[in-house]
Amino acid sequence: MAKLDTTPDDSPARKSAAKASGDPDSPFLNLTNHFLIAMPSMLDPVFGGTVVYLCEHNANGALGVVINKPTDMTMQLLFERIDLKLEINPEPGFDDPIGERPVMFGGPVEVERGFVLHTPGKSYSSTLKVTEQIAMTTSKDVLEEVAQGSGPQRILVSLGCSGWSAGQLESEIVHNGWLTVAADPAIIFDLPIAERFAAAVNLLGISPYMLTSESGRA
Repeated sequence: MAKLDTTPDDSPARKSAAKASGDPDSPFLNLTNHFLIAMPSMLDPVFGGTVVYLCEHNANGALGVVINKPTDMTMQLLFERIDLKLEINPEPGFDDPIGERPVMFGGPVEVERGFVLHTPGKSYSSTLKVTEQIAMTTSKDVLEEVAQGSGPQRILVSLGCSGWSAGQLESEIVHNGWLTVAADPAIIFDLPIAERFAAAVNLLGISPYMLTSESGRA
């Protein structure tokens, strides 16, 4: 469980969670395909300043991937470590060769396992289709096709994921650990990493500068 500071139940996080469920007294909030935005009260160094995309959320718990915390590993190095040859040659002037993209730190769970967010299309050996615009695959075959240039065009590759047991995420939300908002695929796939946190906050109609440790008391 993430380490949190506590604030009253009328906090932005509490209101955000209630809005997502449609009922402020709802015992379960289905936040699949939502962003979790870490509040300043999130004292856990693993999750402080992060945006997590929730791929699955039900009564048994939740699973997501941090989308704005890069590791020192590039895609090129990842491919080498799993014995794949990157066969894509970037076009002249192309400023984002896939081999130079960083692999994300997806979370502290299963840190040696790859979690790939991508646009749906072909189903791979282990694919969870979250929406019509986002799927998550944990099998190597998606990376094999990416390396060959035949895989999904929009991808985010992470090592590890973020997981919560039943009721754990809901508790963190009501204690002002997270803001929640419906996800925008463009933030995951198109924006530079450094811009993703602010863009996610902006989906709520507020500025990141409005997020302070006292914001729950406003």
